[in-house]
Amino acid sequence: MGVSLSEGGDDDDDFAENHEINVTPFIDVILVLLIIFMVAAPLSTVDLPIDLPSSTATPQKKPDKPTYVSIKPDLSLAIGEQMVKRIDLVRSLDAAPNLTKENPIFVRSDRAVPYGELMDVLEILRAGGYGKIKLVALEGVPDGALQAAPPGAAPVAPKP
Repeated sequence: MGVSLSEGGDDDDDFAENHEINVTPFIDVILVLLIIFMVAAPLSTVDLPIDLPSSTATPQKKPDKPTYVSIKPDLSLAIGEQMVKRIDLVRSLDAAPNLTKENPIFVRSDRAVPYGELMDVLEILRAGGYGKIKLVALEGVPDGALQAAPPGAAPVAPKP
């Protein structure tokens, strides 16, 4: 509770109550929360270490809360960062909150994963009713374009 000091003619030793709200602590709390969310937002992405291939395709807008299915080099699967068995993949996706069969599933596969294994996972998703599947790649120049440049020359991106 705040008080007001005034130099009036009152010979009272009592202080008058001040009914104004002190917003300084409120602003301090809001600024601290803002900093916490700014630091935590980049950490909310999938952090599984996967060596993705690069692509020169035009990046598309991704949804607010994408669902990632990752295939690691040892052929293990993960939904987001949670490891799942291959036979439990569709069951785990069905149990996920706020996920319908109409939502796109983003599949991330390590560069070392054989093509047949990737196709097996895509077939499991298709058989489970998930028809909207998108493949994830790094944005940039494909590896072959960088290797084709002679030594000492600057790499040039191929034109579409």
